[in-house]
Amino acid sequence: MKKVLLITLAFLGINALQGQEQTLSATKIGERIDIHVGHNFFTSYQFRSDEKYPFFFPVNGPKSGGTVTSMRNAEYPHHSSLYFGCDKVNGGNYWQEGLDRGRIISIGACIKEAKGTKVIIEDECIWKRPDADAPIKDKRVITISSPSKDLYQIDFDIEMEMLMDVSILKTNHSLFSARIATDLTVKQGGVMINSELKQGEKNTFGVASPWIDCCGERKTGTEGIAIMQHPSNKWYPSPWFTRDYGFISPTPMYWPEDGKSTELRKGEIIKLRYRVVVHAGNTSEANIAKLFEEYKRQ
Repeated sequence: MKKVLLITLAFLGINALQGQEQTLSATKIGERIDIHVGHNFFTSYQFRSDEKYPFFFPVNGPKSGGTVTSMRNAEYPHHSSLYFGCDKVNGGNYWQEGLDRGRIISIGACIKEAKGTKVIIEDECIWKRPDADAPIKDKRVITISSPSKDLYQIDFDIEMEMLMDVSILKTNHSLFSARIATDLTVKQGGVMINSELKQGEKNTFGVASPWIDCCGERKTGTEGIAIMQHPSNKWYPSPWFTRDYGFISPTPMYWPEDGKSTELRKGEIIKLRYRVVVHAGNTSEANIAKLFEEYKRQ
């Protein structure tokens, strides 16, 4: 009886451990910061001086260990995995290829905390192009955690300061975005679904929704990635620019109030918060709706 009890307690202990927060670590190597969850490599925050803007790549899933995002191709060379940028800002382009058209330059990425159950990265960036004054600078705090072995999270909190009057012409290239790995896309049999349970580009494009999840079958099982908008965000909930080939972005700049542009004044500060959830299982199994309810209270 005593032996059975000990075995049962050990089994319960293992189950409890599987549901616990995971231990994280971070290492700065040149112009990138690598993040591990336990012994598993999760993602790199890349802030290279020869790039258009900082981005995350790869963004590995907890089940497969393979990336749930993709990194550029010949047709869309401006899709860099998981990133933040904007086109048509005072005549500059801080999104598409061409460094001379505009860049978001990191001037201070550093690890603020890398112990226990979270990693915190802080960065400051200047939006700059040749022969023009910088229109925007931003400060970003990136908090990475793993609430369980099947769930990784990136909290991306950004504060944008307008250094002059800023006019952003109507554009589909704006703000926080993800290019989804090919095998998770709708075109390859995956699922793209929003909080209203609408699916695919046809039913999610231009629809305001707190979150969108993309998931699909892999050799190791189902896996996915969701982006959530925090209710404190300006323009919340933003309508989404979506593509069945694997692109999601909550982007108010494609639907400006006057149909032409978004106008921001010198000294104005825009605070935006996003949570990226990388998960095992499908949308329902990962409890994405419940996870958003928890996030919006934070």
